[in-house]
Amino acid sequence: MVSRVIPVDVFDLVIFGGTGDLARRKILPGLYRRFMAGQMVAESRIIGAARADLTDESFRQQVREAIAEFVPKARQDATAIEAFLERIHYVAIDATGTNGWAALKALMRENVVRAFYFSVAPSLFGDIAQRLSENGIADAWSRIVVEKPFGRDLASAKALNEVLAKHFNETQIYRIDHYLGKETVQNLMAVRFANILFEPLWKAEYIDHVQITVAETVGVDGRGAYYDKSGAMRDMVQNHLMQLLCLIAMEPPYHFDPDAVRDEKLKVIRALKPVTHEDIVRGQYGGGKGEKSYVVHSENPASRTESYIALKVQISNWRWQGVPFYLRTGKRLRARASEIAITFKQPPHAIFDDASGWHENVLVIRLQPNEGMNLMVMIKEPGPGGMRLMQVPLDMSFADAIDDAEDVPDAYERLIMDVIRGNQTLFMRGDEVEAAWAWTDPIIQGWEARGDKPQTYDPGSSGPEDALMLMHRDGRRWREIRE
Repeated sequence: MVSRVIPVDVFDLVIFGGTGDLARRKILPGLYRRFMAGQMVAESRIIGAARADLTDESFRQQVREAIAEFVPKARQDATAIEAFLERIHYVAIDATGTNGWAALKALMRENVVRAFYFSVAPSLFGDIAQRLSENGIADAWSRIVVEKPFGRDLASAKALNEVLAKHFNETQIYRIDHYLGKETVQNLMAVRFANILFEPLWKAEYIDHVQITVAETVGVDGRGAYYDKSGAMRDMVQNHLMQLLCLIAMEPPYHFDPDAVRDEKLKVIRALKPVTHEDIVRGQYGGGKGEKSYVVHSENPASRTESYIALKVQISNWRWQGVPFYLRTGKRLRARASEIAITFKQPPHAIFDDASGWHENVLVIRLQPNEGMNLMVMIKEPGPGGMRLMQVPLDMSFADAIDDAEDVPDAYERLIMDVIRGNQTLFMRGDEVEAAWAWTDPIIQGWEARGDKPQTYDPGSSGPEDALMLMHRDGRRWREIRE
């Protein structure tokens, strides 16, 4: 099976922060891959904008080096790279001043899609939006892409939305969460809504519980000062894990339409019950055996910021009443793995005398590594001696099921192309962001008011011991974290 590549309209894409780490690692290599795939028409252009005093050619050299470092060697074609670089331009610009804006305006073309990627600190969003507007660079058909964090609490999220709304309407604002661009995340909607096999079972009557895990092996070294002001709740749960939860729990939209999908996600967030402190476990990785602890990386010996968090979350509606959603994410854990596991209830009546081999049916959606899905089902154990049961996976790995799986766009590639198309389905709406913070804020305020300290856990472990008890007291257990 070969995926279809549909070219997008001619565009001018301006990347503010074009010399930054995100542009170098993800945005520019991803755009090159889309160019290689034939999705970027020849007349399209990419314009880097940053404070550094560079020429077109010196910026192109940076892009050439980024492709060499972050695109697989097999996908590097010298002729294609040079053709791609011809579409690269650069403007030195002062985001908070006047320098460079006239030059940027002169470079922009009429009658093409104009998109502006804010790959900069959120504190600069307002300044850039204002200057794009007052200099006549952005028009009513332009689009802006803003990176997280979308505030650090409800008040700052509202303020950020208000700043952007002064210059752009909601249909022009694309709040990007790269998790929503992952192929498997989108397949979650396809599995639910395109297969009669699953949707009738997708409710409290048949589902026992849901686990959402995003585990990382890396620590916060290199970004400890930033992370210490954020923590796992703000950095991961309020956005990434919340979005995954919404896609699992949402009602079927009337159509696969941006606002229809986001309306249903918003309903899920508004139906989330408050989380009690007994249903929260926070952790912070320690040191030892040559490993540096979190507090060393953060340079804050008194830090109470969590590098790990686990929560038991419940949704107050008819579909999910009584079904717990267990969320966990952390750094310096045993393995790098992101997955959603939907565990189904046991059959209402056991007909086999020997049920010792019985296990629940589990649908596992793997986001990384090795994107794919498997469904754990029960079969008879081969051989004589009666009906003995065993669990086996019905496995679907993208690498095995799809020809040229390496050509499947990564999250940033897909989402940037959606911006050019004007498709907001996989982007967060302003009211969605604010609703997520309205649920998150009381949780954070609660542990701050109590003065709770995160529990120390060993680097390379599965997290704090108390996280195991969060499941054990309900007669359940976490799935093992593995690559």
